[in-house]
Amino acid sequence: MRLLLVIGFLLTSLTGFTQDCPNLIAPAAGATNVAVDSPITWEEVVGVTGYIISLGTTPGGGEIVANQPVGSVTTYNPPLGLPESTTIYVTITLFFFDQPDIICEPISFTTRNEVNPPTCTQLNAPVNGSTGVNVGANLSWNYAPRATGYRLTIGTAPGLGDIALNLDVGNVLSYNPPADFPAATEIFVQIVPYNENGIASSCIEESFITGDLGDPPGCTMLINPVDGQFNVALSPLLEWEPVPGATGYLLYIGRSPFENDVVDGAIFTDTSTFVFNFEPNNTYFVRIVPFNDAGQAVDCPQESFSTILGCGPFFDEDTGELVVLNPEISFPDIVGICLGQTPRVITATDPADGYRWYRVTDSGDLLVISEEATVALEETGTYVYEAYVLTDDGQGSVLECTSSSEFTVVASQEAQIDDFFIRQFGEVFNVEVVVSGIGEYEYALAIDGPYQDSPEFNGLTEGNYVLYIRDRNGCGIVQRPFRLLFPPTGFPPYFSPNGDGVNDLWNYVPPRLDPLPLKDIYIYDRYGKLLARINPNGNGWNGQYRGNPLPAAGYWYRAETFDNQVFRGFFSLVR
Repeated sequence: MRLLLVIGFLLTSLTGFTQDCPNLIAPAAGATNVAVDSPITWEEVVGVTGYIISLGTTPGGGEIVANQPVGSVTTYNPPLGLPESTTIYVTITLFFFDQPDIICEPISFTTRNEVNPPTCTQLNAPVNGSTGVNVGANLSWNYAPRATGYRLTIGTAPGLGDIALNLDVGNVLSYNPPADFPAATEIFVQIVPYNENGIASSCIEESFITGDLGDPPGCTMLINPVDGQFNVALSPLLEWEPVPGATGYLLYIGRSPFENDVVDGAIFTDTSTFVFNFEPNNTYFVRIVPFNDAGQAVDCPQESFSTILGCGPFFDEDTGELVVLNPEISFPDIVGICLGQTPRVITATDPADGYRWYRVTDSGDLLVISEEATVALEETGTYVYEAYVLTDDGQGSVLECTSSSEFTVVASQEAQIDDFFIRQFGEVFNVEVVVSGIGEYEYALAIDGPYQDSPEFNGLTEGNYVLYIRDRNGCGIVQRPFRLLFPPTGFPPYFSPNGDGVNDLWNYVPPRLDPLPLKDIYIYDRYGKLLARINPNGNGWNGQYRGNPLPAAGYWYRAETFDNQVFRGFFSLVR
């Protein structure tokens, strides 16, 4: 039960596997006058494990950034920005843990000449205001847009600079002091970015407090999964080496090496934890920082691993197809409960290994109401239908691949016919029905359709018909037979009430075949004013209103039958 989606073939690897390479979104290919602090953004390629980016000043080169893994994100911020007035070449590599990487063709753009000094920056380690900092800590800060270098002043009092005074460290984002900081001391740091146009102005001084004198712990490393491991389960037990002297561990996990969007500095006293519901076919980056009262471990490395292919989507190297193991489902957005016919039993028709049905509570929780292919619906509200297939996850366990659809249950009923109109235009008829009820209705002239939303049918010819009105929510079909007949002498097209005894009265003239069983005829002027009501079996209308002759003009009639059909038409009064 795999859903296989065939992809286009634009790039061929050594194995014969093919896949599209992404286009740059920003900056666009060939763009000029690009700011040096611009992030690089590209299209997502469905099914890849991750991306590797290189930035160079030559096609395919890595003079600026060489082969930097970025995980599954599609945006990269060059850590030191980009050189000005330079053509930059971007090379994206598609990373697959189960097959060879695909190196895409370089795409280039050109940066502008910057004419302004940089802006200020701030510490990111230690962060401003932090306490218990390791006396051997290194300083690091964020990139300042347009900066080509930084000057540091570090001291034990504001502006003192007794550790470093206006020290030019060059175009880097970190500094390792030659000696440890004094213990239990507030350290003040000012970072001033500069470039060829000048220095940043009014940069603030930040500070942190070192820990007590002692031995901070060293770094640790992952035991499970090990750094670089592939095919990791989606809810693994993370384990790392214990570190002597550590009283706890800070855990950071992200889908890219630059953002901790999964776990951000959670504290653990043990050396293991379960992490639930990783996404399949993704690379995750992990950093574990031991600490004690003397501070945190310094410069602990970042490690990574890739999760199992899971339910997909992922590319099959053998077939060159995009594979999704989740079942393909089809379910309506709205389901009706018919008045007087509850419960309504629904049966799933999608092929799957199992099913679940949920009711969404007022608090937004999901309450399981059935784990079978069928469900009995008794009340209105919001529900979720879920189907799943079972597959081997490659770890000796069964993986459940699910697809779901939210739907709304509404009250519904058969239509009630309130009125039925037949209008004659030349030799064709327009028919309209007026219905009431709490359902959603559609209309057809055959029980199998086609059905339409409009209750009007135009341009019908003579004949016998049946109108079918179907509730969209499955609460039944009502029908109304009717006949369309255009008798040439039924409703005279004109009359001349001039007292000559010829055609002085206007009335319905029943044809020899299939006369209409008329009950009443109403006559109106062109403004819709009722002028007369006549009996089809009587003498007819004499062209007067309240005893006064009406002028020669066009007039309208509305004829009703005993079975509530309505006929409308036009005739002329001639003087």
